[in-house]
Amino acid sequence: MAKATSWSKPASKVLRADGVQVSDLNTSATPGFKGDKRAGEALLAERSVVLSDLQEKLFANGRTGDNRSVLLVLQGMDTAGKGGIVRHVIGSVDPQGVDHASFGVPTAEEKKHHFLWRIRRQLPRPGHIGVFDRSHYEDVLVVRVHELVAPEVWGKRYDEINKFERKLVDDGTTIVKVAMFVSLDEQKKRLMQRLERPDKFWKFNPADIDERAYWPAYQEAYQAVLDRTNTEYAPWHVLPCDSKWYARLAVTELLIDALHGLKLDWPPADFDVEEQKKRLTKG
Repeated sequence: MAKATSWSKPASKVLRADGVQVSDLNTSATPGFKGDKRAGEALLAERSVVLSDLQEKLFANGRTGDNRSVLLVLQGMDTAGKGGIVRHVIGSVDPQGVDHASFGVPTAEEKKHHFLWRIRRQLPRPGHIGVFDRSHYEDVLVVRVHELVAPEVWGKRYDEINKFERKLVDDGTTIVKVAMFVSLDEQKKRLMQRLERPDKFWKFNPADIDERAYWPAYQEAYQAVLDRTNTEYAPWHVLPCDSKWYARLAVTELLIDALHGLKLDWPPADFDVEEQKKRLTKG
């Protein structure tokens, strides 16, 4: 059975975005992990148990007044595997301790407000793991690539996002940001798989093919995101996603590392345990 030593370096270290060039990224690589798919899936099963235990501690502490939370930001092109992360990683923990939100095209109501308005409404509650499937970064990615607002508008948003995330961290939220990348060839393969399976038609959007023409522009936009919003308090992790098993294992490790950093323990009883045992015995 795979062991944790299959990682030559912790995922939280090897995936840091410091100095990463998006155009040079090897999306089929499995940085930091020495095993193959079989070893990775075996390790994922083991580490999912660890993640579940830590998440339960976070939730228990939230129930007793601890205001801390964790926010997982998943940002990536179509077919990068965001949904698979939610199912296979977040799906391994107690759903009552998870706050999940997905951000697509803003609604008419959302367009009336500042771009962070809808984000603030979906932040994780104390004791919860929040998951953003796409996020506030849509407003410096899609908006930039498709010129939906003027450059002087989206250009100011990087600093606004940094201030927003700084405030979140100061208020007790640990932010785990993951930029997910697949190759053009792998995306083509995954889109074709959706077209060949009736049970996957619902996931296919013809516009996804149109978006492929903007690949260089998206690479440039993602590079700007990494260069301008990769901070010490909310660092980016760059994740090669051609291998789904690796992506899921890596995100599991990132969440475990974030939760370990909170130094969680089970909250103490707010009642006399021995007294309650005696009452129960008499009953």
